[in-house]
Amino acid sequence: MSNPIPATADAPEVGKYVYCVIRIDRTREFGGIGIGGGQRVYTIRHADLAAVVSDTPIVIYDPTRENVLAHEFVNETVMKEHTLIPMSFGTVFRSEEDVTELLRSTYQAFSDVLDKMQDKIEFGLKVLWDREKVVANLERENDEIRRLKDEISRHSASSTYFARMQLGRLIESALEEMSQRYVADIHEQLKTVAVASRSNKVIGDRMIMNAAFLVERAQEAPFDEKVKEASRQYEDILTFKYSGPWPPYNFVNIKLKLEKAG
Repeated sequence: MSNPIPATADAPEVGKYVYCVIRIDRTREFGGIGIGGGQRVYTIRHADLAAVVSDTPIVIYDPTRENVLAHEFVNETVMKEHTLIPMSFGTVFRSEEDVTELLRSTYQAFSDVLDKMQDKIEFGLKVLWDREKVVANLERENDEIRRLKDEISRHSASSTYFARMQLGRLIESALEEMSQRYVADIHEQLKTVAVASRSNKVIGDRMIMNAAFLVERAQEAPFDEKVKEASRQYEDILTFKYSGPWPPYNFVNIKLKLEKAG
């Protein structure tokens, strides 16, 4: 794995790597779990807000698996006791004074978001299907698709070109309708135990749903059960990939003007 690239080749300045912002009225230590080899993680405060930081050379961190996991592990550790606003991977400030100024200048925005996110956590849900198996089911159950398949099998390739084109369009349309129906039903089942949801871009042909759900901490167990119920309902057709709890990455949108390290 590649290492962070120093801003200067000789002796980089020491800055502050910022993981998240929390509400707390005292200083707090989180142990030697920081990015870059188990750095001490602690808070820098302004009023009742604090940034969770570790000391770091002023570098541009490569998003290697090791670095990203270290960043996420700190946020997951903090999240066990605090509502947090996660910062983007690789957020580095030059000094403690710069971090304090961030908290001061964006105090109201951070406070408002922390109020909205109080005692809320995020879960991820990806839903996949076996496309070939679904198409085979469609060919058995859809009368129009079955008729076209029979027509194609009885005629020569030259005379069935348009039939093949029509069959392809029919299958794609049926797949789209079916996936939308599954996704809508899953969202409908989960919305009773979630505060909000967000749909993200699906990846590849197998994935039909890539969503994040914001859930009250007190509703974690009911949400888990609802996901299991939906998974059991569709176990012959769909595969559920469920993750969390996470900090509310998909539900916090604070745009900050940050000075880029280096």
